[in-house]
Amino acid sequence: MRLLFKQRFFSWFDSYDIYDEQGATVYTVEGQFSWGHKLNIYDADKNYLGTVKQRVFTFTPTFDIYLGETLIGTISREFFTPFNPRYHIDFNGWEAEGNFMQWDYVIKNADGSVAANISKELFHWTDHYTIDVRDPNDALCALMFVLAIDAEKCSKS
Repeated sequence: MRLLFKQRFFSWFDSYDIYDEQGATVYTVEGQFSWGHKLNIYDADKNYLGTVKQRVFTFTPTFDIYLGETLIGTISREFFTPFNPRYHIDFNGWEAEGNFMQWDYVIKNADGSVAANISKELFHWTDHYTIDVRDPNDALCALMFVLAIDAEKCSKS
């Protein structure tokens, strides 16, 4: 399954539209005013699905992941990975690693198989990513990972 992730151009808070290959909206993401990033995810019919919420005052970038109102786990960046960023995703056994330029990421399952590939598209005014997910049931979790890394990058600049 391929998802196309596009940040909206004019918005006070982070907001994104996520499309399938045919251009149909699959998810929308709306930023919410809070201390740190808080991103609420909705399906195409505007039904609330979950939230990616940044923890503040942590040693490494950390994001709590909610499905509905239930906290299911965290995504955190490993500390000593300056050239190829690595992330631990504790709720489903995933590990993720980025390339040197931090544009492309591979998410691997606990058994080492690839769960998703994420690529940042260049030469756009706003952030654009392509998310290739092996199992469509993992699409929402892969999207949450992309939201967390994009929020982390935004916090640095």
